[in-house]
Amino acid sequence: MYEGAIADLIDELGRLPGIGPKSAQRIAFYILGADPADVARLASVLKRVKDQVRFCAVCFNVAEEERCRICRDPRRSDEVICVVEEPKDVIAVERTGEFRGHYHVLGGAINPLEGIGPDNLKIRELMLRLRSGEVKELILATDPNTEGEATATYLALLIKPMGLSVTRLASGLPVGGDLEYADEITLGRAFEGRRSLDV
Repeated sequence: MYEGAIADLIDELGRLPGIGPKSAQRIAFYILGADPADVARLASVLKRVKDQVRFCAVCFNVAEEERCRICRDPRRSDEVICVVEEPKDVIAVERTGEFRGHYHVLGGAINPLEGIGPDNLKIRELMLRLRSGEVKELILATDPNTEGEATATYLALLIKPMGLSVTRLASGLPVGGDLEYADEITLGRAFEGRRSLDV
């Protein structure tokens, strides 16, 4: 339908995750009508991200130096590592303000249908970190879906013989949710993870 530069832009935008053909077209036409200074700033930021941002040499979170801000922070506990799938999960955990340990980003989850096995993730690097003997607890904070559960189970079986405490984030009903709308798995997990009510 379109040709030349605008068709190329729509094609490139459509390759981004979560951007379908209509969204790609809408963004392309927004860029076409935007102020040239705004477009230049966007192009500059995209180039800077590609040039300056890398993955932390320790935990594989995003960083602009060899080690990320969290790995460089001396106030963080070396005894606890929270294992997450992606860097965006680090941000989600950090927003809670509840965790003061370190992270390990796997770079995904085990998914045989997509051809992602343990060797495609940063599991070997995690095992090397655990050999130091400083870590006492490993918190598995993978997504509560089939792939996340498979990854957590695989890691638990791998790490349990090391004598570390391996825990999994609790999952269950969201605050403000209605019982009638909860699926069986979520409701079952909520029952498993129930705790004493101190009044």
